[in-house]
Amino acid sequence: MKPTLITGATGFVGWHVARKLLDRGDKIRGLARDPGRFRELEGIEAVQGDLRVRATLDAAVAGCGVVYHVAADYRLWTKQPEEMFHTNVEGTRNLLEAARNAGVERVVYTSTVGCIGVPPDGIGDEGSPVSREEMAGPYKQSKFLAERAALEFASQGLPVVIVNPTAPVGDHDVKPTPTGKIVVDFVRGAMPAFLDTGLNLVDVRDVAGGHLAACERGRTGERYILGAENLTLEQIFLKLGEITGIAAPKIQIPYAVAYAAGLVSTAWAGMSGKEPRAPLDGVRMARKKMWVSQEKAARELGYSPGPAAGALKRAVEWFRANGYC
Repeated sequence: MKPTLITGATGFVGWHVARKLLDRGDKIRGLARDPGRFRELEGIEAVQGDLRVRATLDAAVAGCGVVYHVAADYRLWTKQPEEMFHTNVEGTRNLLEAARNAGVERVVYTSTVGCIGVPPDGIGDEGSPVSREEMAGPYKQSKFLAERAALEFASQGLPVVIVNPTAPVGDHDVKPTPTGKIVVDFVRGAMPAFLDTGLNLVDVRDVAGGHLAACERGRTGERYILGAENLTLEQIFLKLGEITGIAAPKIQIPYAVAYAAGLVSTAWAGMSGKEPRAPLDGVRMARKKMWVSQEKAARELGYSPGPAAGALKRAVEWFRANGYC
């Protein structure tokens, strides 16, 4: 059996993809700048490498049959946005070139729901029109360009399938991700109010399973949304309230107030170098509900996600057990 290379296994979604592959007995090679960060992934072959350093990728991909490219620089604020483009766009190109040269049989590229077009007050899908101008901030812009690079390689013959996870939640969200931070802040009592916005929430384990299904049944050059439930932020807080016994906030903040807070918070971050409490790009993203349909993945991949409540409960338990709140 040829080994499978996975990038991003030290992160949230990547860890769960690696865990599923290991549990079914696959031989896994994990790429990381610091292999010492692999945790609870017994049996993984740790390889030191950097998406920005092409030579390390050639060595990592050598002999592999499948590549899961899950790694990304995922932040809603950075003082040096060019670093995000270097990792997410150039790094993706570097890895896909290495995979093509190595004769890899399949690549699954992890994009984001942020690259999916969502019509005003509607539900988006893989066919909804979208442009770079709609991408708020360097993270979404860099992922948009990286997805275009993956489609370009697919058009040239590299067997690349793209998955677009929505807002995953669950255990082992080490960083945590922006969605995980919502959970942590809620449990800490640091969420006194909410915006009129919405997310498509999904169990990270279902997202990981969707990656494996995309590898096995996805069509080259196609995108597949991996989501579950379209929920308002208020509904998410109410679910967290039921799980934790903590009262959900009842005050809704007008978007203009949130935008002003984002401006001040982000301006101060630029001077202090500390991450803003309310990143302006995050506020901009919240202006519209990111509600989408995963019907294509269900139809073509057999993707069948469960409700998000169980994942929220698991996230709360994991964050509490690991000292986040």
